Amino acid sequence: MSAPRLAALLLAALHLPAAAAAPGYAVVVAEEVLARPGWKAVCEALREKHPGSVQVTWKERPEEALERLSERHPAFTCFVAPCTATGPDFVASVHRLTRRYDADPYTDTRWGIVTGYDAAAALELVRFDRPIEVRRTSSGTAIAMDMVEEAVWYDELVANKKVAKIGGATEATEERCPTDTTRLLAATLSDWNADLFVTSGHGFERGWQIGFRYRNGFFESEDGKLYGKEISGERFAIHSGHPRVYLPIGNCLVGCIRDKHAYALAMMKEAGVKGMVGYTVPTWYGYAGWGCLDTFLEQPGRYTLNEAFLANQLALVHRLSTAFPALMKEQPEPGRTHRGRAEPSDDGRALGVTPAEGAGLLHDRDVLAYYGDPALDARMAPRRCAYEQSLEREGEVFTLRITGNRGERSFAPVHTNGSQRGGRPIVQFLPCRLGKLEILEGGEHAPVVADDFVLVPNPGEGGPDRMVIRFRGTEIAAGSQP
Repeated sequence: MSAPRLAALLLAALHLPAAAAAPGYAVVVAEEVLARPGWKAVCEALREKHPGSVQVTWKERPEEALERLSERHPAFTCFVAPCTATGPDFVASVHRLTRRYDADPYTDTRWGIVTGYDAAAALELVRFDRPIEVRRTSSGTAIAMDMVEEAVWYDELVANKKVAKIGGATEATEERCPTDTTRLLAATLSDWNADLFVTSGHGFERGWQIGFRYRNGFFESEDGKLYGKEISGERFAIHSGHPRVYLPIGNCLVGCIRDKHAYALAMMKEAGVKGMVGYTVPTWYGYAGWGCLDTFLEQPGRYTLNEAFLANQLALVHRLSTAFPALMKEQPEPGRTHRGRAEPSDDGRALGVTPAEGAGLLHDRDVLAYYGDPALDARMAPRRCAYEQSLEREGEVFTLRITGNRGERSFAPVHTNGSQRGGRPIVQFLPCRLGKLEILEGGEHAPVVADDFVLVPNPGEGGPDRMVIRFRGTEIAAGSQP
């Protein structure tokens, strides 16, 4: 084994979240969906894939599953539904349900939605059972090139601009490219076999507009098929069987699935996507989407894609519940949040939150979907992060150590392209659920120590580059309550 590969494996071990081995997997499905043979096979495949899992059904609304989910408190919850039943209201109901397993305001499980063009497509998604290590990244927007092994991105803001780091290069180089990058981007999926695809700009339920400030082509979907459409109007099919994950972090609506023509379905069916996030409504604030780059791509190897999605949701809820606690009770129709001002709490003012942020955080809270098996092990190839974090255990005492790697810039934004970038708190998942929690050291850092994670507010640029949080907790047996 080569020295670089050995070093990468050692780094992966250091960053491997302790919660990966947490027990408990639940498959949640409507009774009438389970009665269909094809979808029943999807549920059975999930339960075979995850031994010891439980199946929870509901009749009228997903909320009917709450009592059993609260009793079980699974580490993973997979919602199975056909594409005609996974619209924005369903996604919002999943967000709200999964925050109610216990009394705190935070999401209580790693959740995902398994759907597909049809039951056969969903079954193929479920049967994928290999890790995805992201070594090649393709993007339609600027990304942090020092955090990726190989990457190419085409600028959505500036025509004819391409930035690449490929073939063992250690530095990224800029070069000129055609204005129409439709075929070039498609080739990164079908020929170059990118493991991660990142997009931003204008999106809609059935496609993605490649250029944001200039005219470019489109990716489009129709009846489960995926196409590229050039500026000339010429359309060509896109197909790739290479397994990958997809982060359309800045796109409106590309996570909205209402029927078989949805773009997200075509990406899963025709472009090898095994896990993805996506907005189900128009996006204007951006915290939920763009933050997934902060947690997944810019902390390479630390989190799986689903864990990165969850870590960013925890960050959002922490900011909203701390700064605007009254807004946490609101359950607006997805995409209909009033863009008004809300006066922040004293704690919010201490965080530097502005009155306008409340509406944005509330808008983003329940509208970003995760599609795929939540237990999918998809993560960036490990690289040196801006800061290190490690969790030690001695009996009932746990110690979280956080150490900066970039001096006073250890907690500064890694990259600023997009919206609401940087400032994400440090999130450490725990190896088990804990009760009877007591903070022993590090209270001055205002940590949140919950039953299955620790969250430490980001100290920001110039803040302390070493922090220690020590706490005591009693392990809760799987399926038990504290």
